[in-house]
Amino acid sequence: MHIEQHPFEPFLPENAKILFLGSFPPQEHRWCMPFYYPNWINDFWRIMGLIHFGDKNHFCVPGEKRFDESAIRTFCMAEGLAFYDTACEVRRLKDNASDAFLEVVTPTDIPALLARIPSCHTLVTTGQKATEVIASRYGCPVPPVGGFVDIVIPGLPPSSRALTRDLRFWRMPSTSRAYPLPLEKKAEAYRVLFK
Repeated sequence: MHIEQHPFEPFLPENAKILFLGSFPPQEHRWCMPFYYPNWINDFWRIMGLIHFGDKNHFCVPGEKRFDESAIRTFCMAEGLAFYDTACEVRRLKDNASDAFLEVVTPTDIPALLARIPSCHTLVTTGQKATEVIASRYGCPVPPVGGFVDIVIPGLPPSSRALTRDLRFWRMPSTSRAYPLPLEKKAEAYRVLFK
C-alpha cells in the first residue's frame, strides 16, 4: 500500500508560542491552497477569523472557494502560530481524508520541531487522531475536548537551551465539518485557548 509523505514543510515562525498539530493534510485534490488546513470545507481558518477579527470570512477570498494564503501566513507570523502534523508519513486505508482510515507510518519528531521554536509553550491538537498520537508518545492523559493537561516533552537536541520542555497540551475540537459541533461552538472552545 502506498506511503504518503507530508506535502508541507513545518511552518515555524521564530516567535512561535503555540504549535498546532493536526493528523495529516487531506489529498491534494481537496486543497484550496498549499498550506495547513487547506480544505475549503474545513473550518479552521473561519474559526481564526471569527476569534481574531469577528468575521468568519476574514481569511476567505471573496467570490472564490479558497482561503487567502498570504493573509493567513502574515497573521500566523504576527501571532506566533506554528503548524505541522503528528505524522510525516501515512497510509490511507481508504481513499478519503478521514482520520479513522489513516495509518501513521512515521510519527513526527516533536522535540526537533520544538528545538526550532524555543518560545513555544503550548501544543494544540485539532482532532482525535492527533491527540491520541501525542498522548501515546508522551505517556500523558488525553485531555478533554476544549481542555488541557501539562506535559514534559523529553529528548530535545543538546544544542537547544534545555533537554526537556514543559508545555500545556490542549485538545481542541476537530475543525472538520464531519465533527458534529456548530462553528460558533467550536470557536468558543478555541477562544479559551487564546485567552
